[in-house]
Amino acid sequence: MNTFGRSLLATTALGTAALAYAAGIERRHWTLRRATIPVLAPGSTPLKVLHFSDLHMTPNQTSKQRWVAGLAELEPDLVVNTGDNLAHPQAVPGVIRALGPLLDFPGVFVFGSNDYYAPRPKNPARYLLPSAKTKRIHGLDLPWRDLRAAMVERGWIDLTHVRTSFEAGGQRIVAAGLDDPHLKRDRYSEIAGAPGKAALRLGVTHSPEPRVLDPFAADGYDLVLAGHTHGGQLRVPGYGALVTNCDLDRGRARGVSRWGAHMWLNVSAGLGTSPYAPVRFACPPEASLLTLVPRDVDAGQSDDEAKRDTDFRVRGNVR
Repeated sequence: MNTFGRSLLATTALGTAALAYAAGIERRHWTLRRATIPVLAPGSTPLKVLHFSDLHMTPNQTSKQRWVAGLAELEPDLVVNTGDNLAHPQAVPGVIRALGPLLDFPGVFVFGSNDYYAPRPKNPARYLLPSAKTKRIHGLDLPWRDLRAAMVERGWIDLTHVRTSFEAGGQRIVAAGLDDPHLKRDRYSEIAGAPGKAALRLGVTHSPEPRVLDPFAADGYDLVLAGHTHGGQLRVPGYGALVTNCDLDRGRARGVSRWGAHMWLNVSAGLGTSPYAPVRFACPPEASLLTLVPRDVDAGQSDDEAKRDTDFRVRGNVR
């Protein structure tokens, strides 16, 4: 075999191994990301917030369901679900099995495109093209109303175009949310205005589009939680995400960052994938445990130091 043939064979073998790892191992490598963020009003008691997104559940994903249910052991003060829970018309029971123990804690949620519409086969290259931001291909309607009813019945708050206040961890929280900006269903005018005094002023959206992050920041929110990006899903070591599937810059595809002078943003890389693109590389599926502390406690902390507070903690085995 000549040099070209050996190189081609080696490249093919490497590509096959990488695909097998991305499809068979990493996409089930359930991971907990931890971060400490100084966003609470001075004098507030720290809050533990569990943030998850993009379950993209199908009925047979029992490993994911068990792992998510196990997150109740963290005993969060608040659970935030930023959407895209469904990937199959019969997935609602699986999502409720996953969320079951977490529904005993205070919780809020918004929906994403894959709560409303089932995924369809697509050319993955579409996400690398500018036209992918404007062209939408919807699948069959999904039973999002059933999922909503189950969560609301257990006390979770649907924040879709709602601004409200409630107590969690013994403190007052003002929270507001939007319908999915990726589908252009958002109407910020319905929640616009200063949120008022609270230990935490929280914004919730599925897709972290800058056009909705800016008004949250202008109105004085402390923290916005979002999902949608899958962290890029396929990341290049040393380079990061190739795309975010929205107008957010690649550097914020997952994790904690500043947005403007005073607001913080956490983007979850999510816990699932489309059934038609079941791969992850250098981007394990994740939930986030955010420890929120008063702004005055870490007033001198730099952004770089805040980023170093973020790490990964693996919980559960690949199975």
